[in-house]
Parts: sequence; structure tokens; C-alpha cells
Amino acid sequence: MTVALLSETGESKTPPERPVGVAVIAAAFLLAAIYLASVGAIMLVSPETLSMAAGADLLDGLETAGPYMFLLMAAVGALIGWGLLRLNNWARRIAIIAAMLGLVLLVPPVSAAVISFNFPKLVRGGLGLMVRVLIVFHLYQLPVREAFQRK
Repeated sequence: MTVALLSETGESKTPPERPVGVAVIAAAFLLAAIYLASVGAIMLVSPETLSMAAGADLLDGLETAGPYMFLLMAAVGALIGWGLLRLNNWARRIAIIAAMLGLVLLVPPVSAAVISFNFPKLVRGGLGLMVRVLIVFHLYQLPVREAFQRK
């Protein structure tokens, strides 16, 4: 469904189309934010209910800072997801930086899994690397960049 908007000159213009990949990436950020916010809130309300390791895959070591870090990262993830849905270029850039940072932080665990022949950790880390590479690759594509520029 396309909604026509009237510009200041009275001309009808349609809003830019959001690429499907951007919507999927935004959904991933929003789902991660919901998970982190839920875990952080549960940890605040009932401290002994959940382990801080519940956020280890998403926080890459920051989970040791406690439930407030869960809530802070949830807010950051929600802000990035919201910005991507609204096609804000700052959100695209921050999502790229977050994915690249995740790539760097995943290299040591994947290397350790290779050396120790730990296949489950290797698969999990390898999938994490692939997802992050896909996020960076997709957000750098020309049609995606143009969609963010048109807004």
C-alpha cells in the first residue's frame, strides 16, 4: 500500500520504499532489544532468577556489568532498529559499526573453537560471523544506500 504525501509545493510524492533486507535487519535489532530488556528487567526484579550468561551471546562480555548494561544495550538496539525502519542514515551507519564490532569480538572465540576442535561453538560462532557480514554487506549495497539517501 502506497500513501501519497503532499509536499510543501502541493505536489504529491510517495515515501521511499524500505528494502526488505533493511526491515529484516531492523527486526533483528528490535527482537534482540526486546530480549535484552526482558532479561534485564527480570534480573532487576528478581536478581537470582537468571544468570548473567543469558546475554552472553548478544553482549560479548558486557553482561558482567549487570542488568543495567542489559537495559542500556536494549535501548541502543531499539534505537537502531527504529532508525532503520525510518530509513535514517545515522542508524544504517551505527548498525554497520555494531556489526563490524561484533565481527571483531567473534574472531577469538571462533579461533579458540577451531584450535580446540569444539564443533558446536565453531558453528555458533561461524553463523554469528556470517550474519554480521551479511548485515554489513547488505547495508553497503547501492540500492540500500540510495533508499536511505532519498528520505
